[in-house]
Amino acid sequence: MKRYQPWLTLLARLVLGGTLLAAGLLKIKNPSEAAASVRVYKMLPVAIANILGYSLPWIEIGIALLLIVGIALKKSALAGGILMAMFIIAIGQAWARGLPINCGCFGNGGVTADGKVHALTYFTEIVRDIGLVILSGFLYRFPQGKLGLDKFATEENDGNK
Repeated sequence: MKRYQPWLTLLARLVLGGTLLAAGLLKIKNPSEAAASVRVYKMLPVAIANILGYSLPWIEIGIALLLIVGIALKKSALAGGILMAMFIIAIGQAWARGLPINCGCFGNGGVTADGKVHALTYFTEIVRDIGLVILSGFLYRFPQGKLGLDKFATEENDGNK
């Protein structure tokens, strides 16, 4: 494990960061659609859902950039994991309540075109997000990897002792 861990950390950073970056960039193109995709979950008052919908793409992009370049990796991994856990809860409650929505994670939020609940869609979204939570946990536990700026800062500080 010791031999492969730095490469696995890099891969995990790129997968989690890349997913968050893609989701944020796709949502940022249409902020009103992003806000609508948060509202359809019917978990929050409209005003709070709108604020979250408009700010969520920026939060995702910020966490993604930190993960990809490897800055503040434990904190950004924790933030990414918390975000994914929130998505799991939101999707799970929508599925349990029978709300006919698509995830909205990649900029296509809102009610499904046919107005039906698609269990397989909810299930695959939740499984994907569980996988991303596992990756964030791995990154939190093993933050030192290849090509991460945190690693260089740590090596520099260790050399000065």
